[in-house]
Amino acid sequence: MRDALIPIVIIAIFITGLTVSLTSYFKLLRTRASTPALDEYRKFAEKSLEQQAALRAELNSLTLRLSEVERLLRSVDEG
Repeated sequence: MRDALIPIVIIAIFITGLTVSLTSYFKLLRTRASTPALDEYRKFAEKSLEQQAALRAELNSLTLRLSEVERLLRSVDEG
């Protein structure tokens, strides 16, 4: 019985190592396939941040102009 146990354990260790190696390899392939998609997402996020900053600057400009118009209207209303 012991003579048969040693080859079975060695084969089980070999099969386990092979399974882990194949699983890691296919995960690596999946990661490589999704990398271009992640790059596109990163570019989209950077572009969105730039556009958000531009919109914030435009909103600040409009806020200043609106406050000037309100000030002008108050001065006309008082006068």
